[in-house]
Amino acid sequence: MSIPLVNSIASWFLKKRFHQIELFLKYPNEVQNELLFQLLATAKDTEIGRKHEFSTISNYKTFSERVPISTYEEYQHVIERSRQGEHNIFWPNPIKWFAKSSGTTNAKSKFIPVSTESLEDCHYAASKDLLCMYLNNNEDSQLFTGKSLRLGGSKELYKENGTAFGDLSAILIDNMPFWAEFSSTPSSKVSLMNDWEHKMQAIVEETRNENVTSLAGVPSWMLVLLNNVLETTGKDSLFDIWPNLEVYFHGGVSFVPYVDQYKAILPKSNFRYYEIYNASEGFFAIQDQNSSSELLLMLDYGIFYEFIPMDSYGTLDQKVIPLSDVEIDKNYAVIITTNAGLWRYKIGDTVRFTSINPYRIKVSGRTKHHINAFGEELIIENAEDALREVCSTTQSEIVDYTAAPIFMKGRDKGSHEWLIEFKTPPQDLKTFNELLDTKLKSLNSDYEAKRLNNMTLNMPTVHIARERLFYDWLKQHDKLGGQHKIPRLSNSREYIDELLQLNTTS
Repeated sequence: MSIPLVNSIASWFLKKRFHQIELFLKYPNEVQNELLFQLLATAKDTEIGRKHEFSTISNYKTFSERVPISTYEEYQHVIERSRQGEHNIFWPNPIKWFAKSSGTTNAKSKFIPVSTESLEDCHYAASKDLLCMYLNNNEDSQLFTGKSLRLGGSKELYKENGTAFGDLSAILIDNMPFWAEFSSTPSSKVSLMNDWEHKMQAIVEETRNENVTSLAGVPSWMLVLLNNVLETTGKDSLFDIWPNLEVYFHGGVSFVPYVDQYKAILPKSNFRYYEIYNASEGFFAIQDQNSSSELLLMLDYGIFYEFIPMDSYGTLDQKVIPLSDVEIDKNYAVIITTNAGLWRYKIGDTVRFTSINPYRIKVSGRTKHHINAFGEELIIENAEDALREVCSTTQSEIVDYTAAPIFMKGRDKGSHEWLIEFKTPPQDLKTFNELLDTKLKSLNSDYEAKRLNNMTLNMPTVHIARERLFYDWLKQHDKLGGQHKIPRLSNSREYIDELLQLNTTS
């Protein structure tokens, strides 16, 4: 198929879809409200629908009073029943697929329901929208002259009781339309290989001679793959291997710690990076502008949004608000109700709104991934902004990191302990430490208050991790590849103590 023809088809789809996007841009709260009642009407005769009398809910206030906020642990028993083959529990249509995810804070596997509706109207719809927005912003794109190098999870699908489970990426690859296989690399067979390290080399061999025009995957694991490609081919730049490469679509973890490493292997000022925000539970937001990392919240994918302000999260004063009540620059925990039967479900992410006309966000962290042992409320966004600036100042480069509190003991004050693996270490670790502390104070007033005159917190302590420490830790826990992530910040010492021990014994 010729490029002009492909672009004409894309342009037609783009115009058709943009009419729908303009609708939720112009009437966001009306679209969300209508969506909520569509979900309630669809599920009114399910077990959960009858329990909470969905058929008599006529406004948001009644919905919020009648349906409780839920976590995975509270939802697990009905999900397990669905996995055993029961139907019409939380969604009227049979759930065939479950996305398996262990997350980073719970070793126990989670099985997130993926309905036919969420697969088609959310995940696949978002993939099309991402391409549409990119093409709309870059009319000279040659994306369709080559293939997209996709890097998904390393779990194959397992079937039982008439249902299947595996990484979300495996479910998406297994169900994608046949034509998508021709525009992607590696093959589905290689993409679904179970052994991560063997899979890495298989991908290198299968893709090195392809005409790759785009990349798609989690930044941490994609970087491992791309460095393997460079090492295998002996090249310094990815453009020496794939000269037509023009964009990297990324999500899953913050891109901030990896920016400089990508720029080093993709040394073109006009190379583009497009961020997405998705999870097993759904596809939530897409970067819709070339020059901005803000993400447009997608309001018509079958997901109804609510938010909990983080300054009241987990307290007796906790309040839940709809999209219409959010404010710019406040940190919120995300609550979703979806077309896969998740009702008022905590996904564990936090976001910050950068705009409310339209609704644009930045992912700021995880509800469980922060340090607030002393009232300092340090979030991942603070940590990564500080690390990036300090690395720039000290000409150092980070591979991975984690941080946790050192708790008060007797008369000793508390502090934070950082374990950082550097690709390029700073010349003076003490200076790095002092700069990190200073930058965190400028970014976070609560941290600054606790550090004032060492009132509550002493100066943080930074340790240098040995090479591949975090990789070895993930491998030890069978968490190589896919959506698995390093726990960046934690209120407990569970992760850092284990990593510190591994750092000295290996």
